[in-house]
Amino acid sequence: MLKKVLLMALLFLSGNSVQATERMQSLLTDEWKARWITLPGAEPNGYGVYYFRKSFDLNTIPGSFPVLLSADNRYKLFVNEQLVSMGPARGDLWHWNYETIDLKSYLRAGRNVVAAVVWNEGADKAEANVSFRTGFIMQGASSEAEVLNTDDTWKCIKDKGYAPVKVVIPEYYVAGPGELLDMRQYVSGWNKTELDDSNWVLAEAIVAGTPKNRTGFAFTIGWKLQPSPLPQMELKKERLQALRSSKGVKAPKGFPISSIKVTIPAHTKVEMILDQTYLTNAYFTVQFSKGADSRIALGYQESLFNQYPSKGNRNDIEGKLFVGRKDSIISNGNEGQEFTTLSWRTYRYVLLDIETGNEPLVLDDIYGTFTGFPFERKAQFNTQDAGLNAIFDIGWRTARLCAVETYMDCPYYEQLQYLGDARIQALVSLYNSGDDRLVKNFLNLTDWSRQPEGITMSRYPTTGEQFIPPFALWYICSLHDYFMYGSDVEFVRHKLPGVRMILDYFARFQQEDGSLKDLPWWNFTDWVYVEGWDFGVALQGKDGSSALMDFQLLWAYQVAADMEKTLGMNDFAERCDGAAKKLKETIQKRYWDEARGLFSNNSDKVFFSQHANSLAILTGVVKDDAARQIAGKLLADNTLAPASVYFKYYLHQALNRAGLGNDYLNWLDIWKQNISLGLTTWAETSDLDKTRSDCHAWGSSPNIEFFRIVLGIDSEAPQFGKIKIEPHLGDIKRIGGEMPHPAGTIKVEYEVTAKGLKAHIVLPQNTSGRFVWKGKTYTLNAGENKFLL
Repeated sequence: MLKKVLLMALLFLSGNSVQATERMQSLLTDEWKARWITLPGAEPNGYGVYYFRKSFDLNTIPGSFPVLLSADNRYKLFVNEQLVSMGPARGDLWHWNYETIDLKSYLRAGRNVVAAVVWNEGADKAEANVSFRTGFIMQGASSEAEVLNTDDTWKCIKDKGYAPVKVVIPEYYVAGPGELLDMRQYVSGWNKTELDDSNWVLAEAIVAGTPKNRTGFAFTIGWKLQPSPLPQMELKKERLQALRSSKGVKAPKGFPISSIKVTIPAHTKVEMILDQTYLTNAYFTVQFSKGADSRIALGYQESLFNQYPSKGNRNDIEGKLFVGRKDSIISNGNEGQEFTTLSWRTYRYVLLDIETGNEPLVLDDIYGTFTGFPFERKAQFNTQDAGLNAIFDIGWRTARLCAVETYMDCPYYEQLQYLGDARIQALVSLYNSGDDRLVKNFLNLTDWSRQPEGITMSRYPTTGEQFIPPFALWYICSLHDYFMYGSDVEFVRHKLPGVRMILDYFARFQQEDGSLKDLPWWNFTDWVYVEGWDFGVALQGKDGSSALMDFQLLWAYQVAADMEKTLGMNDFAERCDGAAKKLKETIQKRYWDEARGLFSNNSDKVFFSQHANSLAILTGVVKDDAARQIAGKLLADNTLAPASVYFKYYLHQALNRAGLGNDYLNWLDIWKQNISLGLTTWAETSDLDKTRSDCHAWGSSPNIEFFRIVLGIDSEAPQFGKIKIEPHLGDIKRIGGEMPHPAGTIKVEYEVTAKGLKAHIVLPQNTSGRFVWKGKTYTLNAGENKFLL
C-alpha cells in the first residue's frame, strides 16, 4: 500500500529521477530533518488556533518543489496567499497521515511566504479527531524545498480572537464545537505576503518527524507518519438558494443566491432564515464591513423543529424552532472582514442573526464552499420514472455527504465511521463511482482498530473506544465485498490474518455446538422499537443465545472460507468450512419454530423478526421452496419485528435471493416517505418525524440494488472476474443503465415488447459472464451482446 502511495506521489510531483525516488523513499524509513513545531507555552491539548509562517527567496522557480506536511489537529496551508492544502486526513497516532504537495505552481521568483493555520479544538474536538498534542510539520522532499523544513526558524502566533462555542443538543453529538471569532482580537492578514510579522515569536521544536516504518534503533513518541492514501477533498463554491424569512431588515431582491450587499442600520436586530434547499457539507463564509462591535450569529441545522424532537415536513419553517450548532462573530468595524469556518458545517438551513451597535454593518456576501471526497458518479440509471430518478439522486447525495476523509454515519451529529454503515457505503462507492480509495481506507482503518484479543472497534478512527461485536463480522463481509467487486486481491490477502484473529475472538464465546453464548459489549443489529428489543439489540434467550449473532457469525465463516480457499489458504478454509457447517446445523435445531415456520430471535422462541429470517436466507440455512415460504412471511406477517431503512438492505437481498426480485420496486415506501416529507437525504431511522439525523448513508441501498437487483448486474468471481446479469424488471417496459467495473464499464438496455425481451449488454474487454432470464442461462462475451428472448 505504501509503495503504491509513494509511486503516486512521485508521478504527481513529476520528479521521476533516481535522486527524487531515493529521497522520497528515504522519507518513508528515515527520521525527518524537519521537527514538529508549536507555539512556545501553548497548552498541548487545549483549545487554540495558531498561525505559522516562513518567508524565503528564490532566484528562479525549480522544476519541482515537493513538501510533505501534516498537523495536529487540523491545518490549512497557504502559499503566497493561495489555499494549497487542507488536512491531515483522519487517522490514528500509529498511522498519522501527511500530504505530499508540489508547491512549484504557487511560487514566484523573489520573496515567497508559506503560512498555515493550525487548530486544536481541545476537549470539545470531534470524536473522530485523534490527537497527541498541537503541532505542525513540513518536510522538504528536495534539496531546494528543505528550506521549508519546520524548525525554530519558523514564526508563530496564537489567535486570541477564537474561542469554542459548545453545542447543546439533547442527542448524542460529538462532531465538534462552534466557533466564536472576535474580530477585534483577530490576527488580521496572517497569510498575507506583506504582513509585518515582527511581533510573532519563533516556534518551539518538539520532536523530529518519525515515519511509521522507521528503521534502526530509536525511542519515539507521538505521531508515526505515513503518506495519505487519499486525494485532497473537493472544494466547490455553493450559494444559498433562498431567503425564507427576514425580520428587522428588507433584503434586496436576489439575496442570497447572488452576491448582493445588505446594509443593516445601527441599533437594529435582524433575524433571517436562509435555505440551501438541500442538505450540504460546506465551509461557511460571511464577508462584512463596518459595524463596530456588531454581533453576527450563525446557526446550522438539517431541519427545524416543531417541538423537539418532532420535525414534520422539512420544507416547512413557520413556527418552528432551531436547535443546533452555532458560530458567533464580533465585528471590529473595518472594511473587508471575513469569517470562514475552520471546519466544515452540515446544513440545509442557516439562521443568521445580526445585532448592530452604533454604526451600520454591511453584509458584503454570504455563501458556502462544498467539501467532500472527490467521488465522480460514473453510474447511470436510465428510466422515465421521476420517482426512481429522485431516489437515485438523493441516495447519491446522502452517500457523498457521509464521505469526506472517511465514511461517516452522519455528517451533522457524529462523523464517525461505523463498520455496519460503511459496508453499505463502500458498495455504493463501487457500484456508483468505481473509486475504491475510500473503501480501502475504511478496511485499513478497521484492521488497525483491532485489539490484541482480536475484536475490532465498532467505529474508527475515534478517541473513545466502543465495541459492537457483530460489526466486526460485518467488516469480514465488507472485505469479501471488496474481494468480489474491487480490483486488488493482494490487498485482501494481507487482511486475512486479521480476519482469523476476529474469528478466534468469537470462537472463545462459542459453545460445543458452535452457538455463541453471552457475547459481551453492545450487540447492535438495528434500530427496532418493539418488544423483545433493547437499544438496537434483539434480546438473548434464557440460555444466553442469540440467533442474530449466530447467523452473522455463520455468514462471516462462509465468506472467510471463500477468501481463504480462493487465495490458496486451504487449511484455514477447511477450518472455517467446518465451523460453518456445525453452526448451520445448530441454528436449524436451536431457533427453528415449526409451528410458525420461521426462525426465532433466540432459543426461547417468543420473539421473531425480519432480521433473523432474512439472514437465514442469505446464509443458505434455508433455500428454494423453504426460502420462498419464509420470504412470503417476511412480507405478510406484521407481527415480525420490522427492519429499519438500514436493515432493509439485508431484507431486500433476502427477498431477491428467494426469487421475489421482480417486486423490488414495490418495496421502496420508506424512501418515498422521506421524499414526501421534504428530506433531501435519507433519514437515520424509519421514524421520519423524530429521527435524530436527516442524513445516514446506510439508507442508500437503492443505489446498489437499482443495479444489482433491477438491472441485475452482479459479480460471480473475485475482482468482478465473472459477471452475472439477471434483471428483475417487474412491470417496467423499458430501462437501462451503466456502472463502473474494474476493467471498464458494464452497460445494459432492456425493452419488453409483445415479442419478448430485447436486451443489449456491453461488457468490458477481457471479461465474460452469463445472462439469466426466466430461468434460462445465456453466455455473455466481452463487447456487445444482443438478445431477443
